[in-house]
Amino acid sequence: MAIQKVMVIGAGQMGSGIAQVCAQAGYEVILNDMKDEFFERGLNTITKNLVRDVEKGRKTEEEKFAVLARITKSLTIEDAKDADIIIEAAVENMDIKQSIFKQLDEIAPKHAILATNTSSLPITEIAAVTKRPEQVIGMHFMNPVPVMKLVEIIRGLATADEVYETVAEMTKQLGKTGVEVNDFPGFISNRILLPMINEAIYALYEGVASKEAIDDVMKMGMNHPMGPLTLADFIGLDTCLSIMEILHEGLGDSKYRPCPLLRKYVAAGWLGKKSGRGFYIYES
Repeated sequence: MAIQKVMVIGAGQMGSGIAQVCAQAGYEVILNDMKDEFFERGLNTITKNLVRDVEKGRKTEEEKFAVLARITKSLTIEDAKDADIIIEAAVENMDIKQSIFKQLDEIAPKHAILATNTSSLPITEIAAVTKRPEQVIGMHFMNPVPVMKLVEIIRGLATADEVYETVAEMTKQLGKTGVEVNDFPGFISNRILLPMINEAIYALYEGVASKEAIDDVMKMGMNHPMGPLTLADFIGLDTCLSIMEILHEGLGDSKYRPCPLLRKYVAAGWLGKKSGRGFYIYES
């Protein structure tokens, strides 16, 4: 199936990045969110990214304007009626995602693929609320989307081979590398990454070392680009907790138990960079 028009649900950090890379690849993009201010914030992020590309000589002014011209504003999910693939990038909550997919199933054309950018929720469970589970698939982009090359392509239990192949080809057109993953809690990226972050939080909680020391060991000793506690702040501590809970519930192993300190920080509203405070304090 040829994909020409892409709809992205959610104009936040991930959704705006997905919209940008799709528009850069030549696709017509419908960028949807609930409020005009959310769309404008997402479009501003895209524009800043493109301006930076022009300043660094990676794009011309003409290319910048061409990318922006391919992005159309949407404030209603009804616009899914014109899309060949819809990529949902809403909040990481099963009830919300299932509600969106139920609506998309009714509105989107019969041929349309329904994709989710979930970082850990089961594709099969999302697909189960639709009448087209064979056309539901996971496309887990990495953050920041315009920079990171990986996309986890996750098959649900019913995902058709043709749908997988179409999404894998689209991923190539986006200049990304797709990695096929089966539908298990946390997939590959977060099943490995989040327990490492959680263990770093335990080391802080138990007084093994300071937060700076823990991050320095992983940066200078393991050659990680940033320490796990800094990375947790950038991901969002609420997101980290949510993924650890999904791993703990889905795999039933005590090694995935979220650290009490992580729970305490989230309860305090210390969510990381986005709230101004997590393991570190950030200037507004």
